[in-house]
Amino acid sequence: MNPLMPDPLSVVLALFAVTCAFCWIASLVTKDTSWVDRIWSIVPVAYVWIFAGFSLFAGEDAARLVVMAVLVTLWGARLTFNFARKGGYTGMEDYRWAILRGRMKPWQFQVFNLLFIVLYQNALLVLITLPAFVAWQHPSSLNGWDAAFAVLFLAFLVGEFVADQQQWAFHQAKKHAGGHLAPGFATTGLFRYSRHPNFFFEQAQWWAFYALGATAAAASGIGFWGGALNWSIAGAVLLTVLFIGSTIFTESISASRHPAYADYQRTTSMLVPWPPKGAGKDAARTA
Repeated sequence: MNPLMPDPLSVVLALFAVTCAFCWIASLVTKDTSWVDRIWSIVPVAYVWIFAGFSLFAGEDAARLVVMAVLVTLWGARLTFNFARKGGYTGMEDYRWAILRGRMKPWQFQVFNLLFIVLYQNALLVLITLPAFVAWQHPSSLNGWDAAFAVLFLAFLVGEFVADQQQWAFHQAKKHAGGHLAPGFATTGLFRYSRHPNFFFEQAQWWAFYALGATAAAASGIGFWGGALNWSIAGAVLLTVLFIGSTIFTESISASRHPAYADYQRTTSMLVPWPPKGAGKDAARTA
């Protein structure tokens, strides 16, 4: 690496600071706290391309970083499309924030807005892209592991697209039925095997992305702990923690709205797709 080249991480952190300031000020001006949701699928793409761009400009072997940037771009395009068709860019606030706002005093919610919605979530968007920083630190040629993890990323991307499409189709049918369609939530397709298959595939993509960065570190010969298992795993871990917490909160709302949701929870895995409980017995009875 050229010692005179600036550090791409400093550029990413500068963009992170600007993004945080924008989201916080916009939330105060508009009284809408969903600005982080609107940039969620955009800024990670910019971050990864910054790492890839620095590598390309330095004349290094940037093939792995370009692959990582392309994969994240596909992830961002899919997520942006799905968010847009649900009206996410038309001023619609996440319904969970409205519920939480009603449970807090105004000053408590503003502290939560600044510390969690703005700062924590934006920091997480930096952290999940840092495997690209690891790959920038350890440039090397692509290998078979890169191909395997890239294919795995794409498989998870397809899985999330299918899950989102099935959920979209259910809600469209529910809308055409006048807002009521038993049992009130999707239970077929991938939702037969997971209550939140789209959440599972979303997290899985970032674990595959982490694996690509770890492949670069391991290929540099710095050993297992610094390679296959390295500090950039923090992003994938914290994203999983965030999704689990968010899912538990979302399910508490669903259970309060739909009496049948408790039975769905008892029979169907929360995240990891898995045959529903009792499926084998039901199949035996119908055989």
